[in-house]
Amino acid sequence: MNEKLKDLEDRLKTSIKVMEERFNNIQTGRANPRILDKVEVIYYSTPTPLKQLAVISIPEARQLQIKPFDKSTLSLIEKAIFESNIGLTPNNDGEVIRINMPQLTMDRRKELVKEAKNIAEETKIAVRNIRKDILNSIEEEREDELKRIEKEVQNKIDEYNHLIDKETQTKEKELLEV
Repeated sequence: MNEKLKDLEDRLKTSIKVMEERFNNIQTGRANPRILDKVEVIYYSTPTPLKQLAVISIPEARQLQIKPFDKSTLSLIEKAIFESNIGLTPNNDGEVIRINMPQLTMDRRKELVKEAKNIAEETKIAVRNIRKDILNSIEEEREDELKRIEKEVQNKIDEYNHLIDKETQTKEKELLEV
């Protein structure tokens, strides 16, 4: 039975990780290097993560700076950022690439909060489905054992739902901060 609870824990952690990755892709108006995590540069015919080809820093609150290890990759990095559809425009000055984060309007911030809440709700639905799967898989247990396991499962679900709410509130606060 411990393997069922371990499976529950693993699946819940995966759901939270996916939610956090989706939260990281929501632009907040502040520079955040994680927004470039999905950018891959075609380097010697191989898709290579940007962070393996350059140092990404934050020289100002609303600016990212990308300094490649090899200057010959500047144009490749610039092209990869354009093609990644992250909604940001890179500026290549021949030495580094700078990306200025646009100022968000309050309406746009509210839209992003709604998006974050939708992501959180989708995660809660995934958590409920995980609970349902686990409970369905343990129906053959003895009655007293079944009650104990159901209680453990529900405690884990409550713990992760609390974590989802906490992460969502943090993201909402971050988005509404001007």
